[in-house]
Amino acid sequence: MSIKHAAIVGAGVAGLTAALSLAAKGISSDIIEQAPQLGEVGAGLQLSPNATRVLDALGVLSELERHWVEPTAISLVSGKDLRPLASVPAGQFARKRWGHPYGVLHRSTLQQGLLRAVLNQPLCRLHLGHRVQGVGGDALASITHRKPDLVIGADGAWSVARDAIVGAPSVSFSGNIAWRFTVSQAAAPGFLSRTGVTAYLGAKAHLVSYPLNEIEGFNLVAIAAGTRSDESWAIDADAARRAMLLEQFSGWHRDIRTILAGAERPTFWPLYQASEGNWHNGRDTILIGDAAHAMMPFSAQGAAMAIEDAFALVVHVARAPLPSALATFTTERKARAARVKARGDFNRFAYHARGPFRLGRDIVLSLRSPETLAADLDWLYGHRIDG
Repeated sequence: MSIKHAAIVGAGVAGLTAALSLAAKGISSDIIEQAPQLGEVGAGLQLSPNATRVLDALGVLSELERHWVEPTAISLVSGKDLRPLASVPAGQFARKRWGHPYGVLHRSTLQQGLLRAVLNQPLCRLHLGHRVQGVGGDALASITHRKPDLVIGADGAWSVARDAIVGAPSVSFSGNIAWRFTVSQAAAPGFLSRTGVTAYLGAKAHLVSYPLNEIEGFNLVAIAAGTRSDESWAIDADAARRAMLLEQFSGWHRDIRTILAGAERPTFWPLYQASEGNWHNGRDTILIGDAAHAMMPFSAQGAAMAIEDAFALVVHVARAPLPSALATFTTERKARAARVKARGDFNRFAYHARGPFRLGRDIVLSLRSPETLAADLDWLYGHRIDG
């Protein structure tokens, strides 16, 4: 065992998963979070089998399954005329093909499930309401009263842990905006699938919808490319931003525009992405999740990559001296993140295609069977971290 104790900056999905992964190897940790409490954040998220495999290994999956929806399929549909384009089976098919389930749930359900496991783990200590000014061992020890062998920066796209790493990634606005909102079952139009995940595709924009048990309704995310924003954080969409939403989805099917126009309390999320850069300092500090590789949500892998990172890091740390473990982890995970990002870039091109490219996309999709589409995802959903 190369370390005995770690400090984790950030108590989001990445940080809590890291703490549980460390505890599974007998390594204690302090998790430091600036928020005074971990409340309800965000809206829905998708957990593909590569993520649920890790959560199962950490003993938290069964709790999540009590709350989530296990979609029967992930479908692509034309946003212009609601014509089905392609579908990848999920449900029992996912369990059989990739060994673990595909689920959709509220983000707070995942975070609270991880939090309960952390609070029940004697090797984990959570420190809320502490804004980190520096991530050196001494600075963190002033909060935790214990100097860590390893510092894990799991504090998201706006990471302060990056300041401890020379040449760390930086974040920049991607030119994409997400509008997020929910719709109750009673108010939901009939075209929204009650059993699956659906991506409605259109020129320079797409809309994702799936049911959420926790709110007895639907999570919707509308994403448009080629936009500008003066904001860095998610804010409530005012009249101007609502108008921008409808402008980006002009020419879409009237039923979709109706649901967008009637969205209650939508949030306006400028989407940021991380550049290339160093993830560790060569000694005792490492970045994981969005702090290392914030990427666009076009492959629905943000939470999954954070979960994978946390688990994989601990596997390497438990096997090798720390500097070697950090280097090996970074090499392995950079390659994985780059491939996921490339898939997201491909999806963005395909989802937002216009003119002849759109026609070509539709023809190609019409020729692909659900099974061959699923096979294209084996490398992603079937990924296993031995440890």
